[in-house]
Amino acid sequence: MPNMTVKNFISLGGPHAGIAKVPVCGKEVFCKLVAHLIKGAVYSPYIQEHLAPSGYIKFPNDIPKYLESSRFLPKLNNEKPGQRNSTYKERFSSLKNLVLIMFENDTALVPKETSWFGYYPDRHFKPILPPQKTKLYTEDWIGLRALDEAGRVHFISVLGQHVDISDADIKKHVVPYLNGQKS
Repeated sequence: MPNMTVKNFISLGGPHAGIAKVPVCGKEVFCKLVAHLIKGAVYSPYIQEHLAPSGYIKFPNDIPKYLESSRFLPKLNNEKPGQRNSTYKERFSSLKNLVLIMFENDTALVPKETSWFGYYPDRHFKPILPPQKTKLYTEDWIGLRALDEAGRVHFISVLGQHVDISDADIKKHVVPYLNGQKS
């Protein structure tokens, strides 16, 4: 199999730094009850194995439990001290372009700035740190700082709710990276 190299990575509202709130399926009492139950057990092995969004949940007031029990995001973002994977950083920082699209009215992701790797400081729900002020960036765990300093990260904000992107914004912010105009 030939070596497949990713040149451009385009993310539409990705929860890159984690989400601090369990996504709710609606305003119905049942949905709120389920969200409350999940919140209490989100780092349990059962929830981690069976509920995909649980891999992105990162409660700022419980970082030790998140690092210990979350099965996906701490590994992907090289957050575990002493367990950082240099291959992740090497591959990520080799991208030609990283296009991070945040939706201005996004309520599915809390905080919405996670789309740009922005997040809360450990142990606090305020303020929202821009990506450049997070440890992931300053300590360059995945190569985000290296990419940004090389001018290869594109922080884009568009109107709309989570992944509700207009055709005009797709043409402007996505298509050029798909057809090689911006590689």
